[in-house]
Amino acid sequence: MIQIFGTNKSFDCKAAQRFFKERRIPFQFVDLKEKEMSAGEFDSVVTAIAKKEGSRADAIQVMTDNSSKDYSAIAYLDDSEKEEKLFENQLSLLKLPVCRNGKTEATVGMCQKVWESWK
Repeated sequence: MIQIFGTNKSFDCKAAQRFFKERRIPFQFVDLKEKEMSAGEFDSVVTAIAKKEGSRADAIQVMTDNSSKDYSAIAYLDDSEKEEKLFENQLSLLKLPVCRNGKTEATVGMCQKVWESWK
């Protein structure tokens, strides 16, 4: 099943939900204000994105919202510390929506071309 992690106020998260609803693809929406990703969920998202990006450090870079007001908290950290900081501050630092298709596929942000293959 597809999971969408985000917030109800995010326009991109609403657009992602609409994308799957319009295509009658079942999904579960997880509001990060109520419940953040578990360590296992977060790890599977990072691993899936790292497959496309080349490394975990590159995946963390892609997953981080550079326009966040809290971006300075992570921008100058060592790569080894960025993943932990991102996990601890999912609501303020993650680029949304985070969509996960099982444990092997994930996207960050609006990725409709990828989602179309997730039927």
